[in-house]
Amino acid sequence: MSIAAPPPPQALKVPEVMTALRLSRSKVYDLIRSKELPSFTIGRARRIPIDVVRQYMQNRIEETD
Repeated sequence: MSIAAPPPPQALKVPEVMTALRLSRSKVYDLIRSKELPSFTIGRARRIPIDVVRQYMQNRIEETD
C-alpha cells in the first residue's frame, strides 16, 4: 500500500513567497500593494497564487534580457 503525496499548494502564504523569492516581508507586501504580485484574502489570510509568483519571476528574467 502506497501513500500518495499531497498535491502542491496552488496559493502561497506570505512567508512562503518570502522564502521562494528570498525577499523580506516588507518587500513582499510592497509588491502586493503595487499590484506586481496580485493576491487575495480569505478572512485575514493573505494568499498569492503560485502562478502569479512564477509569472513575476519570468517577467523579471525577461526584463534583464
